[in-house]
This record gives sequence, structure tokens and C-alpha cells, in this order.
Amino acid sequence: MKSILRELTAKIKNEHQVTFTEVLPYTQLEGTRLFELLQSAGDLTRHFHGRQVELCAIVNAKSGRCSEDCRYCAQSAHFRTQANTYPLLPAEKILTRAKEMEAAGVKRFALVTSGRHLAGQDFDQALAILQLLRRETGLHLCASFGIISMEQLMRLKAAGVTRYHHNLETSRSHFGSICTTHKYDERVNTIKSARQAGLQVCSGGIISVGESWAQRIELAFALKELDVNAVPVNILHPIKGTPLQNQPLMSPLDILKTIAIFRLIMPKTVLRICGGRENALRDLQALVFACGANAALVGSYLTTGGRTINEDIQLIRDLGLVV
Repeated sequence: MKSILRELTAKIKNEHQVTFTEVLPYTQLEGTRLFELLQSAGDLTRHFHGRQVELCAIVNAKSGRCSEDCRYCAQSAHFRTQANTYPLLPAEKILTRAKEMEAAGVKRFALVTSGRHLAGQDFDQALAILQLLRRETGLHLCASFGIISMEQLMRLKAAGVTRYHHNLETSRSHFGSICTTHKYDERVNTIKSARQAGLQVCSGGIISVGESWAQRIELAFALKELDVNAVPVNILHPIKGTPLQNQPLMSPLDILKTIAIFRLIMPKTVLRICGGRENALRDLQALVFACGANAALVGSYLTTGGRTINEDIQLIRDLGLVV
């Protein structure tokens, strides 16, 4: 197996594109063979991305009352959770957080709003906030406003946004099991529209929501086909009051295996470890940067807290990597 992985790694470095049937057997690796896979994925990461780890942060700019029924989400109006509910935050509050993140070493900063889409006065206000951030910070700006029109995407680009975030969440074959209020193709079309508008795209998903290994790989190939620039990998953080509150979590080693296989499939794409990592990976969290991840979402997430930025930066530097 070790020689096979070495051969595959060498082929990928020479532009080989792995296939579904080629990588699916790696989902069953355990023990020493699993760590050989993690090592190969880490080798590919250093080859294509060097030792740099990109940090980004978000602000939950508008929270709760979402009309969609995504079964993992604390902000859905369909479920009774303890998530905060509030309208669009004041511009100065968002600017303060953005400056704090920039001072800590963050390069990208995203405004994220709950709901199917952002429109009308809320969109205009969000646009003004982004223009303010562009003037007052040196951050690369991202936006995550749900399903969005081409006209809105063009306005975001004009305001200084460089990347639009819109997750596929899971594979097409599993999507109906976690959301029924909109279609998978609406997400796909939003990603395609963002690319057509000249924006980079950040799109990934959430693992450990009841999907099979084959469906995880299906998600990776869907993202590869869409040619997204960055893939955030979230791990379910079961929230009381949601339908997935009692969903069993994947083991830490299976999470690392997922990251490694994603790297084989998308060797040149930014793989960003995001929400749920503290709870799910526990003491193995550092290994994500040794087996494929080359970016991290730091600070608080949408409805849950994370490690401090200083802790994450120290962890990255302890691995011999740079931010």
C-alpha cells in the first residue's frame, strides 16, 4: 500500500486527476495504512501550497429566523434552539471586529447572514458595511448572503468583495435528507453565478450528518467539478433542538481520513478546516494541518465558540508552518 500511495502521490504532482473508483478504497484504511494516507496528503499539501496556512474569520452579521429547514442548523426558524436572533449588526460593531481579526493575523473576513437570501434594505446596508471595511482595513472581503442574483453579485464585486461563500453542504444524493425547503441545484447555480460574476468561490460542506463514505467522496468531486477556489470543511456540532441533536459523530481518525482524501481529489484547492473541529477532533486537531488542510476559520463560528486565535496560531507555528 505504501508504494501504491507513493506512486499515486507522484502522479498527482504531475497533474494526474484521481477518479471516484480510484480513491473510494482509501475510505477503508485503518492503522498504519491510514497514517500512510495522511502522510501522502500532507506531502501533496506542502508540494502545492508550501508551509503557508491562510486564516479567515467571519462575523454572524444577521442571526436566526431562517426560513430553511437544514436539519443541523441552530438558526432555522423550524427548530427551537438557544441561538441568538438579531437583525443586521451596526456597521461600527462589524468594523471593530474586522480590525481585531486583522490585527491578530487574519487575511480574509466574511459577512455571513442567516436566511435564504438577503434583499432590499438589508442588502443595501450590508453593501455599505463592506464598502466601509474596504476603506478602513486591508482585509480580503468575502460575503455569504445565501441564494443571490447576478445583479447583487456584481454589486458585491464593485463594493470590493473578492470571494463569495455558498456551501453545497453535502452530496446531491444526501441533500434531501438534510434539507427540504430548497433544491440542490439552487446551490449549484448560485456558485456558477458567482464565478460568472468574476468572483472567487468558497464552497464546501458539513460532514458527519449521516452521509455515507461514498456520499462524502461524491461531495468532493462535485466541488472539484465546480472548480471552487476554497473548500471549507465543517464537522457537525450537534445542537440541542435540531433534528440532528443526537447524531453520532465520526471518529477523529475518520475526519482526518476525509480531509486527506479531499486533498487527493483537489490537490491545488485551499482546504479550510472550520466549525466543529474542537469538539470532534479533540486532541488530534493539529493533525489536520499535517494531512491536507492549509487554511483555517478562526475565532467564533456562527452560533458556537472556538479556540482563541492566539491558540490556533501557536498550534500552526508549533507544526513548523506559517500564517
